[in-house]
Amino acid sequence: MTDTTNTTDTDGMTAESTLGYEQARDELVEVVRRLEAGGSTLEESLALWERGEELARVCRRWLDGARARLDAALAGQTVQDGAEGDAADGSKGSAEAEG
Repeated sequence: MTDTTNTTDTDGMTAESTLGYEQARDELVEVVRRLEAGGSTLEESLALWERGEELARVCRRWLDGARARLDAALAGQTVQDGAEGDAADGSKGSAEAEG
């Protein structure tokens, strides 16, 4: 396994900040598999554990971002539905007043 803990790309960003959710999740699954399989030295196990923690943080950031996007979309939809409902209520009210 290649350790990208402290590597940077040409923009100076850490490898973790450029990982997509699926990449981080897949690598995390592999880290967990290796830890569960055993046979690693204490130092290797600690390095794997630390990498797993970093990958879990990457996944959490992606999931938090997705949740925020969903919440924003739902909030926008609620506001839009409310505005459409207000417009519909206003037109019914004026029609009832005229009728």
